[in-house]
Amino acid sequence: MRRGIYVAPFDELADPRVVADLAARAEARGWDGFFVWDHIAYDPPVRAVADAWVVLTAIACATERLTIGPMVTPIPRRRVQKLARETATLDVLSSGRLVLGAGIGGDRGGELSAWGEEIDPRARAGLLDAGLQRLAELWTGGFEPRPVQRPRIPVWLAVRWPNRRPLKRAARWDGLFPVQLQAADLAAYVQELRALRGGNLDGFDVVVTNRPGTDLRPWEAAGATWCLTGWGPQPRAEQVAAVVEAGPSA
Repeated sequence: MRRGIYVAPFDELADPRVVADLAARAEARGWDGFFVWDHIAYDPPVRAVADAWVVLTAIACATERLTIGPMVTPIPRRRVQKLARETATLDVLSSGRLVLGAGIGGDRGGELSAWGEEIDPRARAGLLDAGLQRLAELWTGGFEPRPVQRPRIPVWLAVRWPNRRPLKRAARWDGLFPVQLQAADLAAYVQELRALRGGNLDGFDVVVTNRPGTDLRPWEAAGATWCLTGWGPQPRAEQVAAVVEAGPSA
């Protein structure tokens, strides 16, 4: 199981230089990945929100080995051509280290409703499917430069327990990022995913996030291939730094 850091670039971490420094320290301490939330607004008491893609660019420039990515980008509120340019360019900049976490998004802080975006979940699910298909087309030759990774940038799909419909979507791509569940729930998801993929999960990632100090053994036994350590919407820089410095095996 690979280990990563997962932070919201909010408030104390709204400065990309601070997050990039934490990522560089994480790489030095042996962590495998560094991931950030992707929002343009959030509920109070959060006030400052940094752009995930600028933060990821800073991380890419400060590191050489870490897998990086947004967890998750709400594709229905994005212009797919702009997202294709950003992801392909960042994959080139990072020498092929980008993963795209994707989902339908939500309306925390009014980040959909305040800007006239689609708020119906079923409609957003349709936009997500169409956007992913178009992204794949643009990555594989619709735009130049193409991403470094072949055949394309990996895509991890978000799902909130106990929803099942998003599992079918995730099974067609490269990974699953389930939230608000227990290890036993994850085992049920993994069993269903294996059936959806013809009994084979080779090359497919199952990504979970937990607070510092969580016993990760049940999650690994349930089928997690990545475990991310996260702090919720208001991470303190010193708290993240302490976990980073302790290393992934602490």
